Amino acid sequence: MTHHEPGADDPLGLHGVVPPTITAFHEDESVDYETTAEHARFVVDRGVHGVFPLGTNGEFPLLTGEERQGVVEAVVDEVGGEVPVIAGVGAPSTYETITHAEHAESVGADGIVVVTPYYYPVDHEAALTHYRRVAEAVSLPVYVYHIPNKTGNELALETLDELAEIDNLAGVKDSSKNVPWLAQAIDAHPDLTFLAGSDSLLFTGLEIGCSGLVSAVANVFPELVVDVYEAYDDGDEERARELQSRVFDVRDAFKHGGGYMSGVKTALRFRGFDAGPLRSPLRLKDEASADELRERLEALELHDERSRSNGSGEQ
Repeated sequence: MTHHEPGADDPLGLHGVVPPTITAFHEDESVDYETTAEHARFVVDRGVHGVFPLGTNGEFPLLTGEERQGVVEAVVDEVGGEVPVIAGVGAPSTYETITHAEHAESVGADGIVVVTPYYYPVDHEAALTHYRRVAEAVSLPVYVYHIPNKTGNELALETLDELAEIDNLAGVKDSSKNVPWLAQAIDAHPDLTFLAGSDSLLFTGLEIGCSGLVSAVANVFPELVVDVYEAYDDGDEERARELQSRVFDVRDAFKHGGGYMSGVKTALRFRGFDAGPLRSPLRLKDEASADELRERLEALELHDERSRSNGSGEQ
């Protein structure tokens, strides 16, 4: 059986599917905290293993500090204690990141996810100082969020080597799509937990040693991504590959005719979950693109994924 355990340095033992849950908005673009909490409930009720509010899908750079704190509270209140809640707290400044980190700890988040600082370039020493100071400010496990194409700051493997020595550094969520970087990072740091951060690399991430999947597709079709993980975990690599192929199709459908983020919220509407608009300048798909998305998803027949996989007498 192939199975990659979370790292020994990760007290939460993060594994499985951890969606980067969405932030819902009212029509006037103010935050809808109740629906934001309901989305965490939606994915937890469908079998995910943890939730990550305020990732890219949570539109965190578009929120005020107060709104971000409200989102963390809403999600912790709804699903805290049932699955680990790892809260995104990253900001361009160490000062603001620490403020969010301390708040997340105070309201009961189980861990914090700290995106590398963005906008300004950050060198080796700056990255070390940033993560050390944030980690010292809390007793929670800290997960580094590596997404250089959005932040402009890539972590060298040598930098990660030193970050790994921070006491409460528990793992890395990697969205670089740089498979050699991730493979070498995992090889060098067996005690850390690694989470694959792209829907294009769910199967690949598991193959090279990730224990968990942070999947935007799982925000809409958690059943499908849970099936990918469970198939792989059960040693059925052939089925895991087939399911990854279906995830590719969903991902392509989401991306078509507007950004990926619009695909997530538009597709959720087809499942009867209305999370409102995205916050401008992001936007939902226009009517023509939404119709095409619906057609493409209907052709994939995703609604019966869970019943099909469990209807064959498998556990």
